[in-house]
Amino acid sequence: MKIVVLSSHTSSLYWFRMDMMKDFIKRGHSVIALGSEPEVDWKEKFNKHNIDYRQLYVERNGINPFKDLKTLKYLYQLMREDKPDKVFAYQAKTVVYGSIAAKLNGISDFYPLIAGLGSIFRGRGFKNTIIKTIMKTEYWIACKFSKKIFFQNNDDKNEFIQNRLIKEGESIIINGSGVNIEKFKPTPLPQEPTFLFIGRLIKDKGIIEYLEACKKIKWKYPQIRCLLVGPFDSNPSALKPEELKPYLENEVIEYFGEQTDVRPFIAQCSTFVLPSYHEGTPKTVLEAMAMGRPIITSDAPGCRETVIDGVNGYLVKVKDVQSLINKMEFLINNKNTCKSMGQESRKIAKNKYDVKIINQSIMKIMGL
Repeated sequence: MKIVVLSSHTSSLYWFRMDMMKDFIKRGHSVIALGSEPEVDWKEKFNKHNIDYRQLYVERNGINPFKDLKTLKYLYQLMREDKPDKVFAYQAKTVVYGSIAAKLNGISDFYPLIAGLGSIFRGRGFKNTIIKTIMKTEYWIACKFSKKIFFQNNDDKNEFIQNRLIKEGESIIINGSGVNIEKFKPTPLPQEPTFLFIGRLIKDKGIIEYLEACKKIKWKYPQIRCLLVGPFDSNPSALKPEELKPYLENEVIEYFGEQTDVRPFIAQCSTFVLPSYHEGTPKTVLEAMAMGRPIITSDAPGCRETVIDGVNGYLVKVKDVQSLINKMEFLINNKNTCKSMGQESRKIAKNKYDVKIINQSIMKIMGL
C-alpha cells in the first residue's frame, strides 16, 4: 500500500515518526512523508530510509484562512495525484486539512493522532475562546472524516468526548510515540547531580519554572549543573532569547541549543526535568527513562502517565516552582534513590513504551 504521513513540523517527522515509517516499509508498503521544511534540507535524509519526502506549505501557528486554504489545496492535489491508500496525520493543521483533502479524494482510511492539545485548546481569554471554538469545529470535521482516532492519553480523549467531538469507541489510546530502547540504552549516572530539560523553548513546556528552580538550586548548591537543550520557537508562548540571557550570564544554565542527538546530554544528567503544562506523551521523557534516569514532571495531561510518583520519579504541581525545587533538592541529597528510580524508569520504558509495541498497535488498527 501507499501511505502518506503528514506533519506540520519536519524535524518531528524525522525524529519522532521514523521508527513507525520504517516499520511500514518493512511490511512492504511505500511511504510519502510531508512536512513544512524545504526539500533541499530534508529530502536526502528521508531518501536514505526509502521515504519520499515532500515539502508541504503550512503555517504551523498562523491563523490566516487564505494561507490555510493554500495548505488544503496542496494536500488535495497531492492525494489526487498520488492516490494513497491510507493517511496518518498529527498536529492540528495537518489533521484538519489532511482529513478534508482525504475525504474530497474518496480516501476513507484517514488516521489522525491527537498528540496533545496545545495552549489554545486549554487557554482562556476572548481571543483564545474564538480560536478554540473554530478549532473544535475543525476537529469535529476531522474526526467525522476519520476511520479511527489515536490519542496518547485519556485526558485528551475525554476532552474530545466531553466536547462532543467524538463518541466513545471511535478512538484508541496508544502509549505515546514510543522509544527505541536499543538506541537509548542505560548509562551510568554522573558523580555530581545534574539536571536536564530538553524541549522547544516555549512557556507551556514549563521552561520558566525550570529556569527559576535552577536559579534557586544553584544559589544553594553551586556545584550542581543545570542543562538546557532545545530550539527557540515561533509558538505564541515562545521564550525570547533576551529572556534566557540573564540565566546564561549568571551561569545558572548551560544552554546547548537544538541537537540532532540528545543521548550525550541525557548521559550527562542524573535527573530529567520537564515541568510542562500539558503534553500528548513527551518523547524526551521516554528517552530519558530508557537511559535510566529518574523523572521530575508535572501532574498534567500526558506527563502524569510517564511517572509512578515515588517509584521512577516525582509528579509536581503545574506552574509550582517551589514544588519543583523540593523534588530537585531531594534527589541532590539522595543519590541511591536517584539510582533506583532510574532503574525503574528503564523497566517502565521497556514494558510500556517500547516503540516496537507502539508501532504494532498502530499498524494493527490501520490494517497494515
